[in-house]
Amino acid sequence: MTTSITPFLWFDKEAEEAASFYCSVFKNSKVTNVTRAAADNPSNKKGEVMTVAFNLDGTPFVGLNGGKQGFSFNESISFVIHCETQKDVDDYWEKLTSGGGKPSQCGWCKDKYGVSWQVVPAGLVEVLSDKDPGRAQRAVQAMLKMQKLDLEAMKRAANG
Repeated sequence: MTTSITPFLWFDKEAEEAASFYCSVFKNSKVTNVTRAAADNPSNKKGEVMTVAFNLDGTPFVGLNGGKQGFSFNESISFVIHCETQKDVDDYWEKLTSGGGKPSQCGWCKDKYGVSWQVVPAGLVEVLSDKDPGRAQRAVQAMLKMQKLDLEAMKRAANG
């Protein structure tokens, strides 16, 4: 049996705009399909975008223009970006917090649509789970003071 899971994001009316934004943030990404309302659909005007399928660097997503139903994104769901370098962390952080996005703590941020992201440098788990409990605790304490994560700063803190 083949199973796949696709994140499905509910927007008020900006699914197409959001999909284009995300495709500009992540390499190897593109909008793959746009579904528009039919003439006899009472919940949408003819031709308005209903859903947008897009692919972010190999992961399929769908955005839905569901209208204002009192739903909003929150931190209970987030997408983790595993970054190879600090430059990658910096680039994703800058792009996702631009235009109305908001930084949060410990590598979390929200983009301008309210979607939560975790921008994580390679090596984070290793520095936070150091076999020496003192080193690990110093790294954790450094991380707790950060918004955008800086692995080298956490390593310096671990070293005391």
